Amino acid sequence: MNDQLWEMVKAQLGYDDEEMAQFRNNPKTAGIVAKLPLLMQTKFVCEVIKSGGCGAQHRVGDKLYFDGFGCLIPEMNPKRTCAFAISSISQLIWTAQELVYAGVDPNEMHLNKVCCIDVGVKCGGIGNVVFAFKAEPNG
Repeated sequence: MNDQLWEMVKAQLGYDDEEMAQFRNNPKTAGIVAKLPLLMQTKFVCEVIKSGGCGAQHRVGDKLYFDGFGCLIPEMNPKRTCAFAISSISQLIWTAQELVYAGVDPNEMHLNKVCCIDVGVKCGGIGNVVFAFKAEPNG
């Protein structure tokens, strides 16, 4: 693996030399860093497939976009994004990243749907939104 990639990681994460040395000494780190170019070419999309009573007004067909590192892509997302949806979606993104690190297409994920943490009005909550995950190439 080239030093330029390691330097990019150091700059992105803001590590000092000691932290970078510790990061590089972790036996699993090289496998992660090796897959970063692939993650940089990927976006994760979570599409609303069911919605009711959502305070953020997420509707069926709406999509939330994240880069391969798991960060919201502001210019591609709605003005309002519900924190209670993000908490559930983050688990799918973490899993997708792990699949990429293992050399598996994240679209092979079998359990690729989550819902926000609100249980919905029928169960004593306010609303509920269900999202389906997929990975797409950037571009």
